[in-house]
Amino acid sequence: MPAPYDRSVFERTIWWGDEPRGAMVIDQTRLPHEFVTVEWRTVDDAVRGIRDMEVRGAPLIGVAAAYGMALAMQADPHGLDAACSELSAARPTAVNLGWAVQRCRTVLKPLPADDRADAARELASVMADEDAAACRAIGDAGVELLAEVYGRTGRPVQVLTHCNAGALATVEWGTATAPLYVAAEQSVPVHVWVSETRPRNQGALTAWELTQRGVPHTFVVDNAAGHLLRHGEVDLVITGADRIASNGDSANKVGTYLKAVAAEDCGVPFHIAAPASTFDPACPDGAAIPIEERSPDEILTVNDGPVAPLATTARNWAFDVTPARLVTSWITDHGVLTVDELGRVLDQ
Repeated sequence: MPAPYDRSVFERTIWWGDEPRGAMVIDQTRLPHEFVTVEWRTVDDAVRGIRDMEVRGAPLIGVAAAYGMALAMQADPHGLDAACSELSAARPTAVNLGWAVQRCRTVLKPLPADDRADAARELASVMADEDAAACRAIGDAGVELLAEVYGRTGRPVQVLTHCNAGALATVEWGTATAPLYVAAEQSVPVHVWVSETRPRNQGALTAWELTQRGVPHTFVVDNAAGHLLRHGEVDLVITGADRIASNGDSANKVGTYLKAVAAEDCGVPFHIAAPASTFDPACPDGAAIPIEERSPDEILTVNDGPVAPLATTARNWAFDVTPARLVTSWITDHGVLTVDELGRVLDQ
């Protein structure tokens, strides 16, 4: 039986350090081989850390931006607009980033410059606490889906996921993993099929998390997902999301759409777990979601060595969009919602 959620591995993914009041983060570029923390002391550190994926995952990116804003206000409380612009441009697809920056701007802009640093620091801490609570609520809602399968089959629930939508992608608990960790608390056995998620192999981060917390899992190549689904090895799919349009179209790590298509063909429920901050009421549909394209080097090299002829060109889209028609439900901090019920989140 998997162990309950274990905070001894790491309490949170971002926190305030000691003087000079820097922000501490887990450097996720070093995982799963090394667990290393780094200190951000300036807004430039935060921008670089978000851009270069020291921190990643839509909810964590948003909170990290709030910490970056606090660092900016410590250095120059008159530089609010410049800091907002720098942080907003760090990565384009995750809506939580823009949401967090706008929230900081709204709170800090009316304040006297001398009050902004303390207010920004307090706001960042509040947003971290809110994210942790939202992800725990996702877990409480989603565990009911797992318990239903277990009650019907009497065997460990087989869950397929993609990328890392775990505690590392949030402040704690995760989105897609939150129901798994709550299931452990409630003695609902699960087994997770973890897809590798090339080219950055974020599936290895999920495997690292699940290993640390004693959740049974098996690591598979991305292209094995269709085989697993077709042969009845998966009870349900749960992924995270980086932006959800008002019609329910959802952007997530590239390769998610293919899993949704295969799940639909095989009659397997496909769920997306995300907090309210990942929903974008101003975005009408998936066609309006900006898709980040990263360096071709991420797919042309491994360990600094080429994996294709040197003259080969490449394109490296980081996300794709899953149409709402392929999503069974969205597991949110407002409950498990169908497409007709998304107004509960979008109207917040």
